[in-house]
Amino acid sequence: MSEVRQITSVSAPAVATPAQRTAQDDETFRAALQQAQGGVRFSAHAQARLQSRHIELDAEALRRVENAVDKAAQKGSRESLLLMDDIALIVSVRNRTVITAIDKENLKENVFTNIDSAVVL
Repeated sequence: MSEVRQITSVSAPAVATPAQRTAQDDETFRAALQQAQGGVRFSAHAQARLQSRHIELDAEALRRVENAVDKAAQKGSRESLLLMDDIALIVSVRNRTVITAIDKENLKENVFTNIDSAVVL
């Protein structure tokens, strides 16, 4: 003899809707995707600095920057100063994003704060 009971309350599993995703989720996903692709992106500020200071990075320079970011990441760096030829780049290693670029003329007597590493290329 079997007993049949009625199920009275069933809650749906918690699934976030697209509207419930946070900006942090988006940034985490973007960083993971960027890291999987192995590239480096430039913030709007960095792009403006590169343009205003007439700094051009060719494919070889970009490859060197990517390799430097990889090395910094392997050491556990979060924010790094990359010194390459006559320019300096401040990079968010975790996000693989160049935050700003400084040319030779603007490097003099500058103090860089909020970095935890430096990579000399």
